[in-house]
Amino acid sequence: MKVQGLVALITGGASGFGKGFAEALLQKGARAVSLVDISDGKNVVDEFSNKFGPDRIMYHKADVTSDSDMENAFEKTMQSFRQLDVVCNNAGIGKEFPDWKTVIDINLTAVLRGTFLAKKYMDKKTGGKGGLVINVSSVAGLVYLPVAPVYCASKHGVIGFSRSLSMPGAAAAFSPDNIRINVVCPSFADTSFYEKSGSHLTPEQLKAYKNSAPMVPVSEVVAAYMRLVEEDLHGEAIRITRESGIDFYNFKEQPVSDPRKMVFSD
Repeated sequence: MKVQGLVALITGGASGFGKGFAEALLQKGARAVSLVDISDGKNVVDEFSNKFGPDRIMYHKADVTSDSDMENAFEKTMQSFRQLDVVCNNAGIGKEFPDWKTVIDINLTAVLRGTFLAKKYMDKKTGGKGGLVINVSSVAGLVYLPVAPVYCASKHGVIGFSRSLSMPGAAAAFSPDNIRINVVCPSFADTSFYEKSGSHLTPEQLKAYKNSAPMVPVSEVVAAYMRLVEEDLHGEAIRITRESGIDFYNFKEQPVSDPRKMVFSD
């Protein structure tokens, strides 16, 4: 996909990976970015307006767990730009107990919501032009994380959902020639998210946690996002770690499921 002229909607777009991705798109000639975030967004709007022009930035102060907020963000994006090419479900939190329901709502349920809204507006069979969905998971979605079991579960869910949609037998809209869908699995990076994610830990646990998870540069994570845009990939999980840089996770191959032959035990 050519970056030049595209329109992207990015949740969690006011800071961290989301902001970095938006800036990279604009620098490479994207027509506009539509940012969704729970914060007021004044700083990022002012910064991007000065750098790229106010007509290339749209901002929605919205809650990704709200059906109406998200529907409104998609509708306003389409009304303003008459196109939508990339949806990046990037918003996330790292809390644990007692806020575990909020973690699931933001990290997993909101990703499903954003993906289905992307289908509504981008599916070629319903008047869209196809496009790309990028769902943000984590390396925690590929391993086990004893200090953050709820966060880990939410990120495993993002991978399972996204990979399932990319496979034959899933919704026909998600395919290489209609809506591509991929997952980003970053290690921890030097963003405000990192500090907030350790709020349930003691200082000693947080220090040990940081030492066990070497951080990656935000710029490298953004580069991985951009590869998913430009390389026309589908059904991939791109991983970013200090040890290996940017690479693709090799999932164990499984046979294509035939629902008619599936047997469920009681």
